[in-house]
Amino acid sequence: MLICLVASCGSSKKKAAQRQPRKITVAARTNTPHRERAPVRKRPSAKRSKADDVIDSALKFSGTRYKYGGTTKKGMDCSGLLYVAFGENNIKLPRTSYHMAEEGRTIRKSSVAKGDLLFFKTSKRSKRINHVGMVVSVKNNEIKFVHASSSRGVMVSSLREGYWSSAFIKATRIL
Repeated sequence: MLICLVASCGSSKKKAAQRQPRKITVAARTNTPHRERAPVRKRPSAKRSKADDVIDSALKFSGTRYKYGGTTKKGMDCSGLLYVAFGENNIKLPRTSYHMAEEGRTIRKSSVAKGDLLFFKTSKRSKRINHVGMVVSVKNNEIKFVHASSSRGVMVSSLREGYWSSAFIKATRIL
């Protein structure tokens, strides 16, 4: 009998709720002077440097295949990549890595920053600079740079890698 009573109470409540439509109202909120909200302040965006713009220009070619003398999305070489990236930001550089190495001022490897150029001698036969890359980040003493590798195209590498570390010649600052 108790079960019947509980069951009937539940069903009558459901019927009552079904008969009367439910009304929902939302009252307008009034601002009282002592409860006014402070205006939301937007965080100032980090100021972009010229180096950031040049790096972005170079990175948009990531994955582009290597092509000796190339300066387009169809193919790039190392100096062509930087020639185009700097050129898109109204900074003129010579076309070859050897001549780029004569621009700017030489800096210590420990002082490099985003946008600096790194120069390498990758050929045992050549006695002069034949490869260039641009620093994209320096974190925890690891220098990462964008360049056009003859085997893998435009990519980002680390100066910690044995090959690049042993081929490194000098760094210069253009910006």
